[in-house]
Amino acid sequence: MGAALGDIATQAEISLKQQEDRKLLVVLSGAWRLASLLPSADEITRQIDTDQVRRIAFETDELKDWDSSFLTFLIKVNQFCSQNNIQFETQDLPRGARLLLKLASEVPERKGVREELKKEFLVSLVGTKAIDCYRSAKEMIAFVGDATIALSKFLVGKANFRRLDLLQLLQECGYRALPVVSLVSILLGLILGFVAAIELRIFGAQLFVADVVAIGMVRIMGAVMTGIIMAGRTGAAFAAQLGTMEVNEEIDALETFGIPPMEFLVLPRVIALIIMMPLLCVYSDVLGILGGVIVGVGMLDLGLIEYLNRTKEALNLSTFGIGIFHSVVFGVLVALSGCLRGMQSGRSASAVGYAATSAVVTGIVAIIVATAIITYICQVLGI
Repeated sequence: MGAALGDIATQAEISLKQQEDRKLLVVLSGAWRLASLLPSADEITRQIDTDQVRRIAFETDELKDWDSSFLTFLIKVNQFCSQNNIQFETQDLPRGARLLLKLASEVPERKGVREELKKEFLVSLVGTKAIDCYRSAKEMIAFVGDATIALSKFLVGKANFRRLDLLQLLQECGYRALPVVSLVSILLGLILGFVAAIELRIFGAQLFVADVVAIGMVRIMGAVMTGIIMAGRTGAAFAAQLGTMEVNEEIDALETFGIPPMEFLVLPRVIALIIMMPLLCVYSDVLGILGGVIVGVGMLDLGLIEYLNRTKEALNLSTFGIGIFHSVVFGVLVALSGCLRGMQSGRSASAVGYAATSAVVTGIVAIIVATAIITYICQVLGI
């Protein structure tokens, strides 16, 4: 029996030669490397007549070079021989291949070990994640406590930070964020107005588009969208800044000189967002209402004065106060998330990028959770 298998371009070939005494000679030639398209062991074993073959030997005179792919082929053929009571002769194989085959067969794989490893891996993974969550929660609580102490020192005038840094951060968190806040707020107002108009037209109540847009923007949506924007913009920037300082060992230098990083670095950023977030929220509310005006006047043919009067009637002081409270809470959460991830950053460029990404995710998740909690409290209080 003779057959030639393989791809000529790969220079790896096999031919089978049936010999006397039910011996099959496997002739191997060419270069057996992973980069080549190699013959499959299954293709060879399918051509072996187990009734006519009792021994398998190899001829490797024309074998040029080989790597782990050659050993994989031999192991599969050896397994086939073991399953069919065929003698597997290795004396004509390269010495390195014989030694590696012997090493691979010294300790056979115990049955069920793979399943045990999977179970052990799952338990280990769950335990590791639980420990990581515990440590993360512990660090977060400690960080919030230190930030609270630093803020209390600021209120009594004992905080140690540069006022110039605070002014620069106010500038960074304030008017430089206006373009993106403006775009998103107008589009959000347009979307709210358009969605409300589609449904209210059915009942002939187009005028109440003003109520939907005004209450939605002022009570929650303006603050939430502004908070998400600041989490992606300013929170990531805080994490990158502090992470870079961690890489350059600037934070260690501050601690060496006796300057608390929590007061010198974190506190100005928290104060800056506490001050600017309500202002940005009010600005977002106004532009969102403007987007609703565009829909109401331009699409529903409502009068401008009529729309504005309806907006005025829909809003009250409690609605405005809830929105401002949301914005203050979101400012604190975004600042703490960015600073926390920046202070936790490793000392490499990739770690700084991971810290910035983690700050955005943490900030957005904190905003959503805080929104749900505040909404529930307002519902319980009947506000």
